[in-house]
Amino acid sequence: MKNKKIGFIGLGLMGAAMVERLIAVGYEVNVLGNKSRTRIDAAIAQGATEATSAKALAQNSDIIMLCMDTSASVESRMYGNDGVIEGLSTEKAVIDFGTSLPSSTTAIGAEVSKLGAYYLDAPLGRTPSHAKDGKLNIMASGDETGFNIAKPVLESLAENLFYLGTLATGHTIKLINNFFAMTTASAMSEAFVMADKAGVDRQTLYDVMSAGPLHSGMMDFVKRFAIENNPNDLAFSIKNAAKDVGYYQQMANDLGVDSLMSTAAQNTLQQALTQGFADNMVPELVSFFEKKLS
Repeated sequence: MKNKKIGFIGLGLMGAAMVERLIAVGYEVNVLGNKSRTRIDAAIAQGATEATSAKALAQNSDIIMLCMDTSASVESRMYGNDGVIEGLSTEKAVIDFGTSLPSSTTAIGAEVSKLGAYYLDAPLGRTPSHAKDGKLNIMASGDETGFNIAKPVLESLAENLFYLGTLATGHTIKLINNFFAMTTASAMSEAFVMADKAGVDRQTLYDVMSAGPLHSGMMDFVKRFAIENNPNDLAFSIKNAAKDVGYYQQMANDLGVDSLMSTAAQNTLQQALTQGFADNMVPELVSFFEKKLS
């Protein structure tokens, strides 16, 4: 598989770490930026080559990977005269590692399959530091033949690789996961500040709550900011959290149902955005609640 050429679009923190890993284990990687040059230049210094367009990248790659922030960004690189789809041919595989709308993923997949190529959604768990070590969690779905083409490369990036079947299942599960996670983070952030108002020590609250079935990794992420002033164990911004919960709500609408539980989480996140917390990490919702409940 190391003779397979990789095309990678979107070198943010996670994408750049994934490219570094792919180069380190011996893959030839073509790259294309989405927003800035900083990490493109770093990837070139590591041994990557830069493509002139998404179409050219697809033409010169066997497996095309996208790691971008929104469905709109993915669509902008997939469609159009210079888009990935224009550069595809049979047996090539395209993988969206971002958190995208399932409806968008399904529509793109239909266009890719017309060319005899394969489209996979493979959202990620864990952090850029895990990516550099090949320790990501990857939730892949799509045509099984396409998954098998990409599997050896995905295994180079993942400690835990899940194949979930039908295209967009990965994005569906990721949105459900992130909705649940952000609801928990919002509730725990408010809980710490409500304890302040009631004169209860934060550590005492945590000790009692974490001794029971409420204990979770998300609780601990929020605790490490609320008590230890460390927001970076969960390096996920409030603006990205709001995007994902918004996508979850859109997914529910596309399914013809209303989501009750996501309303409070999205209201919290949107208010945090308007209060200037967009680029803060999710555990810093504690600071938002301190301001909100003052």
